[in-house]
Amino acid sequence: MIDWIDAIDKSLFLWLNSLHAPWLDPVMVFFSGKLTWAPLYLLLLGAMIKVHKKNAIWVVLGIAVLITLADQFTSGFMKPFFERLRPCRNPDFEGLIHLVSSCNSRYGFASSHAANSFAVAVFFFLILPASWRKVTFWLLIWAAIVSYSRIYLGVHYPGDVLVGGLLGSLFALGVHRLVLFAFRRKPLMSA
Repeated sequence: MIDWIDAIDKSLFLWLNSLHAPWLDPVMVFFSGKLTWAPLYLLLLGAMIKVHKKNAIWVVLGIAVLITLADQFTSGFMKPFFERLRPCRNPDFEGLIHLVSSCNSRYGFASSHAANSFAVAVFFFLILPASWRKVTFWLLIWAAIVSYSRIYLGVHYPGDVLVGGLLGSLFALGVHRLVLFAFRRKPLMSA
């Protein structure tokens, strides 16, 4: 069963990775960049402070815990534990994949980019009021594009990003519950 899933994952990767165009390469590098989204995160952080006022400190702490959990679980635990070679490191794919930039790290299961972007998107979807649904909808689209960019760039299989996105979403649900619990308690700082 595992071999069958692995074969489908690799075939799907080869097909998705082959759908490239020269003009799209820099776009995908942009979407995959870690610092690209800093202005958006700062804007959302400002929205959090405006919406949640005294409880904003719990939201900020929640985001810090969330990113740490998602990133460290995928990079610090899963990648060294599973030791699944990235497509760009797989000798079977030499000359078959479209690799846009260098392939620095060896292992790719599960995708930290997918885990982090879905963790943030789902958390904001849950913590912002319903009037912000259009914004949070676009955050979920953004997380999907970031995840796809990892396949496009040749550094992750679809299964890597799928598992990373699911883990990030689960971490967001858990941290959201903790933040709501903190809301019911006294604020960390009183006015």
